[in-house]
Amino acid sequence: MKHFFLILFLSLAAQEPVFKSTTQLVVETVVVKDKDGSPITGLTAKDFAITEDGVPQQTRFFEFQKLDTSAPPVVVPESQRARALPRLTRTQIAPEPPGDIKYRDRRLLALYFDLTAMPPPDQYRAFNAAKKFVRTQMTGADLMAIMAFTSGSVQVLQDFTGDRAALLSVIETLIVGEDENAPADPSDASRADTGAAFGQNDSEFNIFFTDRQLAALQTAATMLGRLNEKKSLIYFASGLRLNGVNNQAQLNATINAAVRAGVSFWPIDARGLVAQAPLGDATRGSPGGLAMHTGAAANAVTGALQRSQDTLWTLAADTGGKALLDSNDLSAGIVQAQRAVASYYILGYYTTNENLDGKFRKIQIKLTNGLAATLDYRQGYYAGKVFKSFSTADKERQLEDALLLGDPITELTIAMELGYFQLNRAEYFVPLAVKIPGSELALARRRGADRTLIDFIGEIKDEYGTTVSNVRDKVDIKLSGATAAELARRPIEYDTGFTLLPGKYKLKFLARDAVTGRIGTYAMPFTVPNLNREAMRIPISSVVLSTQRIEMREALFNANKDKQQTVNPLVQDGMKLIPSVTRVFSQSKDLFVYLQAYEPGAETTRPLAAYVTFYRDGVKVFETAPARTVDTTAARLKTLPLQFRFPLAALEPGEYQCQVTVLDAAEKKAAFWSAPVMVVR
Repeated sequence: MKHFFLILFLSLAAQEPVFKSTTQLVVETVVVKDKDGSPITGLTAKDFAITEDGVPQQTRFFEFQKLDTSAPPVVVPESQRARALPRLTRTQIAPEPPGDIKYRDRRLLALYFDLTAMPPPDQYRAFNAAKKFVRTQMTGADLMAIMAFTSGSVQVLQDFTGDRAALLSVIETLIVGEDENAPADPSDASRADTGAAFGQNDSEFNIFFTDRQLAALQTAATMLGRLNEKKSLIYFASGLRLNGVNNQAQLNATINAAVRAGVSFWPIDARGLVAQAPLGDATRGSPGGLAMHTGAAANAVTGALQRSQDTLWTLAADTGGKALLDSNDLSAGIVQAQRAVASYYILGYYTTNENLDGKFRKIQIKLTNGLAATLDYRQGYYAGKVFKSFSTADKERQLEDALLLGDPITELTIAMELGYFQLNRAEYFVPLAVKIPGSELALARRRGADRTLIDFIGEIKDEYGTTVSNVRDKVDIKLSGATAAELARRPIEYDTGFTLLPGKYKLKFLARDAVTGRIGTYAMPFTVPNLNREAMRIPISSVVLSTQRIEMREALFNANKDKQQTVNPLVQDGMKLIPSVTRVFSQSKDLFVYLQAYEPGAETTRPLAAYVTFYRDGVKVFETAPARTVDTTAARLKTLPLQFRFPLAALEPGEYQCQVTVLDAAEKKAAFWSAPVMVVR
C-alpha cells in the first residue's frame, strides 16, 4: 500500500551557499570535599584544571551550587495529606531558558516508578515510601519530579517542584496494579509446574522486555539531560535481570545516556527484605522434577533474586549512585540520594576535539591551588557521532527518539494530506499522501546508479493515546541520469493508507534521508466522522484534488499490492489518482476532482447531481456542468462515486476558493465542501 512518484516542482529559488560551524559543549558537576567529608566552598574557575584525553581545556563558564542541607523537614498538614484529585495531565521536563536560575542552589530528585515490572505489593510499598519522604523528609532545598514507565512509554507526571501538596496529589493518582505486565518467570529450575504442555521457551521474550525497561530508563535520563544541574533518578523496581549478554548493548547505551546527561541512578529494590521459602510460597505452584529434591530449585530461586539485584547495583555504580537492596524502609533509599548531593561546582568547556567519532573521552579534573581535597565527577563521556558513522542500532535509536520527541524536527520539509472513504458500515479507508522537496534529499551512488534513500515511519493514536495503526517503510528509489539531474526541481511523493473506525486520532509521521540522516516530522490531529449518523445532509467522503493519474504498473509495490487495488477508492481501472498535497495547480494541467456520496438507508440508489465552482474574492468565476451519479456495485452501502475532469486554462493565475456541491432533489438534501487552491502559470 505504499508508492512513490516524482512530480514536477513549479519553481525553486536558487540555492545560496551555507557555512556551518559546530561546537561541543561539555558540562561537568564536581563535588569537592575535605578529608572530613565536608563540602569545600569559595573556589573559583582558576582553581580547577581540566584535561580531556590529556589535552588541557579552557573553562568557559563556572557556577557554584550551594545546597542548604541543614533545612529541617517540613511536615505536611493533615488537610493536605490526601486529596481525591483526577488523573493529572502528562507533562515534559521543561528545559532551562537562558538566564533562568530557578534551579540554582536546589537539589533535583526524580522519582521513577517502573509500573510494568513491579507486582502490586511492591508498587504499594514504593508509593508509600515516596509519600513518606515527601511528607516528612523533604527539605527546603529539594525539588522533585515524578516519572512513570507505563503503557509502553515514559510519562512525566510532575515536573520539578517544591510543592509538597502537588507531589502528594500526583502520587495519589497512581493506581496499584494499573499496568503490571511483567512476563512469566524464565524456564529454569525455579519455575512453577503448571501442568501445561511443552511449548516454546519464553526467555527470548524476556530479552526484549528487559531491553524495553532499560530503554525507558535511557529515555528518562535523556529527558533530565535538558537541565545543567546534577540530577538523581530514584528508580523503584522489583529487580532487573539481564538475559546473558543479550541485553548488554542496551545496558551500555542506558548508562552512557545517563553519564552524558549528568544523571545518577539510585535504584531501590521494592521487594524489600525477602525471606523466600525454598520451594516458593503459596502464591505459586511448586516446581516439579528432580530439582525440588536435590536443592537445585531452591538455589535457582536464590540465584535469580541475586542476579536481578546485580543489574540494579551496576546501574548505580556506573552512574555515581548507590542501590538500596534488602531493606524494608524504602524511603531510606531516597534519603541516601538526597544526602549524597551536597554543594557542588558546575564547569563547562568546549572540547578541542571536534571529531564526531563516538569514542570515549577521558576527563581529568584537578585543583591547582594545592588544596588537599577529594573530587567527585564523571570520569569521561562518549562523543557524538555523525550519521555516516552510525551503526544499525544507532540509526534505529535515532528514529525512535525522533518519533517520541514532543517538538517537531524540521530538517526535512514535509507536506501531508489525509482523507477518508467509507468501506462498510463500520470501517473507513484513510489515504495518506506526503510530499518532500527533492532539493532537500541527497543522492547516493550505488552499483553505478544514482539513488535516493528514504526511511518512513507513521503512527496513528486514538484519543486515549493507544496506537491503533502504524507503517514502517524504507525505500530505495533508483533514478536515471535525467531524473537525477531534475531532482532539485521535483518533490518525492509517498502515499499509503489505513483502515480505521470513526473517532478522533492523532497522526505522527517521520521521514529520514537515509544518506545524510536529516529528519522531518509532521504531526496533526484528525477526525474520521461517523457518516451513518448524518441525517440532515448527504453523507460524503473527503474530496481529492489532483492533476495526475498514472498507471499502477508505474508505481512501486510491496506485498499489499492486491489489497491496495481492491480497497483504495483512488485506484480505478488500473489507474491511480495522486492527491495534490499543496493544492497548487498549473494552468496547463487538467484538474481531477473525486469524492464519494453514500445512501446507506435507501433501498435503491437515488440519482444525485454535483458540480464544482471556483470563487475569487466572493465572485463566481467558473462552474462545471452538473454531473449525475451512476449506480454502484456496493449495494449494501449504496456508494455513489462522483468525479470531474476539466482544464484549468480558463482560470487566471491566483488564489481561488474551490467548492463542491452535491444535491439530492428527491430528499431535498445537500452537501458542501470547499478549500482554497492556487492556480499558477
